[in-house]
Amino acid sequence: MKIALSLVMLVLALPGMAQVSDVFEPLDIFNLEYVTDPEISPDGSKVIYSRNFKDVMTDRNLSNLWMTNFDGNQHRPLTTGNQRDFQPVWSSDGSRIVYKSNKDGSVQLYLKWLDTGSEAKLTNVQQAPGTVSWSQDGRYLAFSMFVTKSDPSPIKMPAKPNGANWNDPPKYIDDMQYRRDGGGYVKSGNRQLFVLSVDGGTPRQLTDVKFNLGSPVWSKDGAKLYFSANMHDDAEFDPLNSEIYELTIATGDVKALTDRQGPDASPVVSADGKMIAYTGFDDKYQGYQVRRLYTMNADGSNAKLISGDFDRDVGNVKWRTDGKGVFFQYTDEGIVKIAEMSLSGKVTDVVDGLGGTAIGRPYASGDFSVSRNNRYAYTYGKTNLPADLGVGERGASNVLTSLNADLFDHKELGTVEEIWWESSYDQRKVQGWIVKPPKFDPGKKYPLALEIHGGPFSAYGPTFSAEVQLYAAAGYVVLYTNPRGSTSYGAEFGNLIHHNYPNQDYDDLISGVDATIAKGYIDEDRLFVTGGSGGGVLTAWIVGKTDRFNAAVVAKPVINWYSFVLYADNPGYFYKYWFPGLPWDNMEHYMKRSPLSYVGNVTTPTMLLTGESDFRTPIAESEQFYAGLKLNKVESAMVRIPGASHGIAARPSNLIAKVQAVLTWFNKYNEE
Repeated sequence: MKIALSLVMLVLALPGMAQVSDVFEPLDIFNLEYVTDPEISPDGSKVIYSRNFKDVMTDRNLSNLWMTNFDGNQHRPLTTGNQRDFQPVWSSDGSRIVYKSNKDGSVQLYLKWLDTGSEAKLTNVQQAPGTVSWSQDGRYLAFSMFVTKSDPSPIKMPAKPNGANWNDPPKYIDDMQYRRDGGGYVKSGNRQLFVLSVDGGTPRQLTDVKFNLGSPVWSKDGAKLYFSANMHDDAEFDPLNSEIYELTIATGDVKALTDRQGPDASPVVSADGKMIAYTGFDDKYQGYQVRRLYTMNADGSNAKLISGDFDRDVGNVKWRTDGKGVFFQYTDEGIVKIAEMSLSGKVTDVVDGLGGTAIGRPYASGDFSVSRNNRYAYTYGKTNLPADLGVGERGASNVLTSLNADLFDHKELGTVEEIWWESSYDQRKVQGWIVKPPKFDPGKKYPLALEIHGGPFSAYGPTFSAEVQLYAAAGYVVLYTNPRGSTSYGAEFGNLIHHNYPNQDYDDLISGVDATIAKGYIDEDRLFVTGGSGGGVLTAWIVGKTDRFNAAVVAKPVINWYSFVLYADNPGYFYKYWFPGLPWDNMEHYMKRSPLSYVGNVTTPTMLLTGESDFRTPIAESEQFYAGLKLNKVESAMVRIPGASHGIAARPSNLIAKVQAVLTWFNKYNEE
């Protein structure tokens, strides 16, 4: 491969021939590949994963399944084609997998025999099945799936005359959460539980309730399913209060196994079937609450907090085969790790460096699975590479793939350097990362772009980011950071912005800019700032507080908290956890924290950028700020991404469009 690639590069470098760029370019987005769904076989001998790629002609994200031996031999595709094959799940004996694919147009379940390679299409359903769970005997599958219900409008229209061309009838809505970002207006119905024989046939619906049910897992004897859901009558007004439930398949009886105020979720059954591990917390109605690990007997008795004082979020829990503890993943100071936790709460790190599955911005990410003999497979990420496939056992790890060598072997990326500084507000330590342009010259002065993460309760990390690398390739030094409120630093740090966002996180960010300038290679007269979602809030806040920046791009922001709480896709949540109460009872508090209140101070040239189908931070938020800027005669522009939801980069071309819009605005005001 590398010899052939070198020959190609030599030919392209001949006089008169167009030369391939040696830095990362926007169209390279379509050439990126990365690993997700790393599923190790029960005996630890093989790994199947989803190999993600993009189609430049259809502007789609696609994936096929690949398999390799644990030692890296016999690496080969299991599926091929311009489609999405994803979420493989092994049967308990390792002879088969079930996976999802849209190869026939809609997402369906497929069963593949690994000895022969033959497969069968198991479903022909109208809605996409949820996460699949195998019964221990390998005879049945369980999953959740949305079931639509007829909900006739109470508004009765008279019959229209034959041939009359009337408007569509009015839409009647009486649910509080009537639309979801990325999903559009909510259809009438709920997610129910189903079982399906692997011999084929029609999925059997087990539940018919007015609540959305989570993904089920089997009891050891195959007689019951466990799942999480919020089935309380006031679920709309208490959205986090989920419980773990037990469903007896033969009778349809459903019993709650937990009953505390707060989320109980993600049940996992031990190998002997006697215990259930799950995650959650006692709800204190804070913006950030550390997700903890609990166990209980399979009948719901003897519930215990296991993670104790472990001050990081516990996720992706897998039981050890011997039942003496669990594997799990957590993020610490931006780095995602696999660890073990004993039933007494002792934590031992296994491997770090998970990541690379969030391609656009450098969010901490990753996934892993564990075999019965405690081998593991995981997504391995680096600052200069999206996720590859990693495997290991007892701390000895190995990376088996190099999916982007064909692209990055001949391109120079920006180097990433960790930086810590003290906030000017309270001298608290804050972490970030500096990305230098390719061919960086320490004797030169570079423009600086501050890039701010969303959430706000989330974390960036030392991982690959297409957006940041494109800014660096355009000649900008990029600073991205985890200011107060970021996760992976514990409950106290995360809740410094509880009912106080945005506020002193501004000081953290500006202090980071000053610390980067102190390195000596930044032109103080060429400073730029951008961020999306929560980062858009902070970008709008920054330009209302200082005129230090030459230009700003405010992406998918909240500008007016009062309108946001009433207009976003989850009104029952935001007012309850991010504010001291309802907007009309706390108007001064809402407006004090709204960037709109400071629009009169803005002199920085500012671009607004939002998807037109964004229901999380609706485009009306951007429109308010844009109108305010225009009324104040501030140089400003608004970019609207057609059809895009809050996850603008869901389509590859939208990711490119976002970066190109930001660079267009920055370059306009980047004068040495």
